[in-house]
Amino acid sequence: MRGLLARIGGLLAVMLLGLTACGSAPSRPVIVDEGQSDGWTGTRLDNPYQVPDASFTDTSGQSYNLRTSPSTPVTLVFFGYTHCPDVCIAVLSDVAIALKRSEQAVRDRVTVIFVTTDPSRDDPGTIRAYLDRFSPDFVGLTAKLPEIKDVAEQLGVVVEGMKKLPSGGYEVGHGAQVIGVADQQGVIVWTPSTPVGDLKDDLARLVAEQ
Repeated sequence: MRGLLARIGGLLAVMLLGLTACGSAPSRPVIVDEGQSDGWTGTRLDNPYQVPDASFTDTSGQSYNLRTSPSTPVTLVFFGYTHCPDVCIAVLSDVAIALKRSEQAVRDRVTVIFVTTDPSRDDPGTIRAYLDRFSPDFVGLTAKLPEIKDVAEQLGVVVEGMKKLPSGGYEVGHGAQVIGVADQQGVIVWTPSTPVGDLKDDLARLVAEQ
């Protein structure tokens, strides 16, 4: 019963993804295909997202193509920013813990990609220092904001504009789902509320399928 309730809750969260933004919610909900549960905690998509043939700059200053550069059969894609006060830290921490608890054979077949939604502040060096807090293996990418928004939209992620804060700074509203990619398609989506143990199990299953 707990597993069923978790899947139902996760599905509702994916369908009303306005809640998963760092500090402020996107004004437009992201509606994704309900897919099939079949024991998955994440939402498997009946109509997968097609990963766009888009090139970014990674934290070493090299070109990185989102579709062709990953060398592992499974890729996890997450959009966020280093000044995010809450959700991004929680999501990246959960992903890092899930992988750390996974078998080495699973870890070796998964690439985690972080795409900044705040390129004006997140230069490659800043992104690298941020990601190293979670794992030195995480790939960090940046590009011009319109390009980032376009790619995010193709993967079902809303990236909103800046919201000024009383302190004089700003935050960036964005969807905080993690997209699991296999065969250059986004085939499964996890919400920030996904338990680490369930994410670990889903990753092992997704890797085993490839």
